[in-house]
Amino acid sequence: MKLFLCAIAVMLCVSATTAAGSGFTCPKPDGQFPDEVQCDKYYLCDDGVAKAKLCPDGLVFDPLNRKINKCDQPFNVDCEDRTELQEPKSTKYCPRKNGFFAHPESSVCNIFYNCIEGDALEMKCTTGLHFDEYSGTCVWPDTAKREGCGITEKKSESGFSCPKDQPKTDVRGQVVTHPRYPHPTDCQKFYVCLNGEDPRDLGCQLGEVYNDVSEMCDAPENVPGCEDWYKDVDKN
Repeated sequence: MKLFLCAIAVMLCVSATTAAGSGFTCPKPDGQFPDEVQCDKYYLCDDGVAKAKLCPDGLVFDPLNRKINKCDQPFNVDCEDRTELQEPKSTKYCPRKNGFFAHPESSVCNIFYNCIEGDALEMKCTTGLHFDEYSGTCVWPDTAKREGCGITEKKSESGFSCPKDQPKTDVRGQVVTHPRYPHPTDCQKFYVCLNGEDPRDLGCQLGEVYNDVSEMCDAPENVPGCEDWYKDVDKN
């Protein structure tokens, strides 16, 4: 009788293990291991017993992550052939409960949302940059290549348009909000791009020229190539 009860107990134990791990065989007695087809599913093996687990909605399992919590943002993980995901649990601005997501309006390219358990925190890219869901960061428009984010080129009265391929940065590498650019042939004139995209024609007062290094109007002798700008020529 004891032998029979023990046999039943063993069968129940095996059945429970199979149900918990969905037939998954632990490669090692202990550890966390990826599901073969679902990227946000993994198995927690404890003394050879596997339990199926799911990452928080929006995150995926990274077997290469050495941290205890191996669930990470999709743009940080190569899921390879593990293409399936759990059913999304979406809210207003969050297609999934966790992650970084673009604004729902395709024409709004610089605003995105950091979703944490379904709560959306609105964030904005630095002037001149667009949000890229594939990298989870703000990048140059030509890198993001967002549909619906085509830029209509604005021009000043003289025909100047603000550079879009690489916005101007300061010594710290930060994008300048209202960058200035020198006129290509007129030392007295320069341009300013309001918010990096709205061009304006400007000029220094008579007797001064634009210094692209200091980004200010300066005496001609302080600007190489413009030293003789006012000599023997009426610039009015």
